[in-house]
Amino acid sequence: MTVHIPVMLDKILELLRPWEEVGLVVDGTLGAGGHSRAILERCQGASLIGIDQDQSILDIAREVLSPFGDRVRTVLGNFRDVGRILADLGSPRVSAFVFDLGISSWQVDTPERGFSFNYKGPLDMRMDMGRLGSRTAADIVNGWSMAELAALFRRYGEDPFAYQVARAICRHREKEGPIETCEALVSVIRSAIPAPAQRKMRGHPARRIFQALRIEVNDELGALEELLDQLPSMGSEGCKVIFITYHSLEDRLVKGRMREWAGQDLGVPLTRKPLVPSEEEVELNRRARSAKVRCFVFGEPRRRRCSHVPSKT
Repeated sequence: MTVHIPVMLDKILELLRPWEEVGLVVDGTLGAGGHSRAILERCQGASLIGIDQDQSILDIAREVLSPFGDRVRTVLGNFRDVGRILADLGSPRVSAFVFDLGISSWQVDTPERGFSFNYKGPLDMRMDMGRLGSRTAADIVNGWSMAELAALFRRYGEDPFAYQVARAICRHREKEGPIETCEALVSVIRSAIPAPAQRKMRGHPARRIFQALRIEVNDELGALEELLDQLPSMGSEGCKVIFITYHSLEDRLVKGRMREWAGQDLGVPLTRKPLVPSEEEVELNRRARSAKVRCFVFGEPRRRRCSHVPSKT
């Protein structure tokens, strides 16, 4: 299994300065606890609520964060329910929210979870392991029409070969039966895309199709929109909201909503443009290559707009 390396950790920590003033932090995508551990180490007076919808990875995070004792509380849930979760905990004042919207390394590198086009495994992709829903990626691949699949691959994968892949999937279903594994789906995708086009691609030819399926299975953009709807009501004076995004669909949502908040005088962005990883970080951690960090602070006066942008490291 790949060692977990928190993405753009230095930028996140810089945005949280001054560290001595940080109180309660909500990590809405706790994962293996890498960002949270570093935050608690640097911000000596901070406490943390960590939320994750994956029970297995939540157990890992609890072990990682156990040295911090009662400074940490973990909750099994989806960040779309953060308002209810905080209400259940007494609606505490929050200093900062952190959301890393990427899929965790542990999920990708566990073949039986079915997230990766690099491993053999069932075509699953459920982040909550079926806790709330039973629909898998295989259900979509084998149950949707060609038109529905093509629309999905265009909408959430932005794949120029969406129609060709959808057609190849439907032909495979008719001639050879359902597609049940990641390996089988990758084979079908490769058969649908011309070899010259595959050679020119940046990244694996199945990457966009797998992204689209994962987003649909987990309603990722729906959850993000629900979260963004709630944050202004939970962002007290000086509360920072930090997002790490990995593809244009989610980044556009975050960027657009922060622009709306600024236009409504709810606060200001702390990042004039999205922060991106250094070349050194990308070399060490390929999963950081498409990451962007955006930060908004609620209740800040307009004159301080974009005044706290971390320097290059």
